[in-house]
Amino acid sequence: MGKILGIKIQNYGSLKDIQMGRLFSDQSGKDLDNMVAIIGASGNGKSTLADAFGFISDCLSTDVESACDASHRGGYDQLISQGAKGSIHFEIYYRETSSARPITYELTISKDERNRPFVAEERLRQRNRTYGRPLSFLHLIEGKGFAFEGTEGGQEDGGQVHGEKKEVEMSDQRKLGIVTLGAMKQYSRIEKFLLFLQSWYLCYFTPDAARGVQSAAPTQYLDRTGSNLNNVAQYMYRDNPKAFRKVLDEIQTKIPNIDMIEPTKMPNGQMVLEFRQKGFSEAFFSQRMSDGTLKLFAYYLLLNEKTPRQLVFVEEPENGLYHKYLARLAIEMKKSAGTGYTKQLFVTTHSPFFVNALEPKQVWVLEKGEDGFSTIRRASDYDAVSELTEAGAPLGDLWYSDYFG
Repeated sequence: MGKILGIKIQNYGSLKDIQMGRLFSDQSGKDLDNMVAIIGASGNGKSTLADAFGFISDCLSTDVESACDASHRGGYDQLISQGAKGSIHFEIYYRETSSARPITYELTISKDERNRPFVAEERLRQRNRTYGRPLSFLHLIEGKGFAFEGTEGGQEDGGQVHGEKKEVEMSDQRKLGIVTLGAMKQYSRIEKFLLFLQSWYLCYFTPDAARGVQSAAPTQYLDRTGSNLNNVAQYMYRDNPKAFRKVLDEIQTKIPNIDMIEPTKMPNGQMVLEFRQKGFSEAFFSQRMSDGTLKLFAYYLLLNEKTPRQLVFVEEPENGLYHKYLARLAIEMKKSAGTGYTKQLFVTTHSPFFVNALEPKQVWVLEKGEDGFSTIRRASDYDAVSELTEAGAPLGDLWYSDYFG
């Protein structure tokens, strides 16, 4: 379990210095909601913000150099904000449960003497239960530093140590320390935070990928493009057929012009889905379904995961969907995110119809400043927006009418 209370991004493309929510370094902000929508005109930084989350995820699965060099990023020099004096820096403020003490993760990425990206600094800290002061339980500078085992202990900024301090040194400064140390049970706090980051799901669903011929192997989770859509359905069916039938019954009521969705087992053991459309006597397989139907089905399947990913980021769900479906999708996303610490949903959108279903505290507005860099502000911080929505004005309509953003 767990969710982000706040995040700060510095020197990442157009995001030279933005903050969302509350941080260890700035307690003046309010915690992020379980549902977080980011809006703004094209070119204002929505895709860059989504990619920042993807970048952190890629750093975990590979290393910081490979994450920088991904084809859509083009290397460290293309990633870092133009004219930036400092390095790429992230700060994440995270809490596992309502009663847990928040954890701060800080990551700084620079270039070494060989002009290669590396982890310049990495730190995890948490307020001490006994002393009340924030203590670093992992702190690495250029791959060297310390870590603390167990659930307590750490080092104060002034150098005073509480607990048993372990000196550590990374053999590869391109890899994150949390990945190496989080694989060791004795570093239980690092392990829990690593598991939280590894549970992130960045959705880049493409209907053509979902139409591809897939192997018969069941898979618990959708991949980024949705290419294993039938495999996930097969896993859910094998895990609990009755529960899966209930999920399908619920989904089919939310997809227009669909009477029934039926799981069918093929001779090779693979399960595929048949979509029974109104007005047709014969069922259609996913390869014949429209882009919009496949997208809606994938989103609703994602929202009905038995063991949900803790953070899901969806870019522009409105693409390829009829505008009247979007308010309902937003409502279902809010319902799925809930109010606890099980799941957090981030969504970028251009659609006022989607935003109409949200509250001002859930919507963040990206704009470009005069210097060309992005700024971000919660919709509830704009004059009169909260009052107007409380009086019944739909939030998306206010946005479309230029009341904010």
